[in-house]
Amino acid sequence: MLPTGTATLRYWAAAREAAGTSEEQTRADTLGAALSAAVAERGAAGDRLARVLQRCSFLVDGQQVGKRDPESVRLDPGAVVEILPPFAGG
Repeated sequence: MLPTGTATLRYWAAAREAAGTSEEQTRADTLGAALSAAVAERGAAGDRLARVLQRCSFLVDGQQVGKRDPESVRLDPGAVVEILPPFAGG
């Protein structure tokens, strides 16, 4: 199935550093496809982003993804994905 809409990926803290940007647009139907595209777009540098993403939590339009498989999380057109690495401190 072809991607049907554009989603915004917003990177925070270590994820922003690994992605090299704070925000980008992607075309994907699922969170998993969006994350895979973000990693692939960076070529060899995508390995670093992939490692960071493994530790991140995600919000899609303000809703926690939790333990759901990213491939099962649908992205509506215009979705906003917050990519949040673990934060230190308290």
